[in-house]
Amino acid sequence: MSRTAAPPAPAPTWGGDPYARALAQGRGPLFLRRADGWLLPLEVERWCAPPDEADRTLLARCRGPVLDIGCGPGRLVAGAARRGMPVLGLDVNPVAVERTRGAGGAVLRRSVFDRLPAEGRWDTALLADGNIGIGGDPVALLRRVRGVLAPGGRLLAEAAPHEVDERLTVRVEDGRGRHGVDFPWARLGPGALRAAARAAGWQVAEEWSASGRRFAALLNSPLPAARSAEPA
Repeated sequence: MSRTAAPPAPAPTWGGDPYARALAQGRGPLFLRRADGWLLPLEVERWCAPPDEADRTLLARCRGPVLDIGCGPGRLVAGAARRGMPVLGLDVNPVAVERTRGAGGAVLRRSVFDRLPAEGRWDTALLADGNIGIGGDPVALLRRVRGVLAPGGRLLAEAAPHEVDERLTVRVEDGRGRHGVDFPWARLGPGALRAAARAAGWQVAEEWSASGRRFAALLNSPLPAARSAEPA
């Protein structure tokens, strides 16, 4: 008697991923776990709520058109749209894209490293909620964003609330034993963000704090040339 081959196991989907599940439900718990067991709580409830006071300080500094890189469930996309600015969100997670559309925001399921519409013509880009860590190489990410923005455009980036400068491999966990795949990430405090920005050719225009969060406004313009000393 011949044996019937077992059907192939279903491929993993974003719907089974703890991050996608948390976004779909609008709540955690959710964590980033490093290989040594270190855990960073992720603020799913804040991401899925309307913009808070700190978010409004970001939105007040936007000028359109605005590109929100790693937009998640879309609160900043929706907030910028309500202020009358042309705005587009980017996210690789289909549940994030679905939630952003549900909030009335324009969004693409795409990485910032993919080809994007209107490259070189965006006035403002956002990297909030730790998204300076996308790809695990902040200088490479910042150089890519420079190519997306118009000359004189600005990047509004959020730093970690304390001084840290890490390149690490992490995965998302839900505290119940379920986890996603490993991926490269980075964490930068204000000083490390400042250094990475300058290494990537940005001008640091402003730094501020709001509700315990830290931000910087970076300008896509060349730094002024240093003056040479006058001969004696």
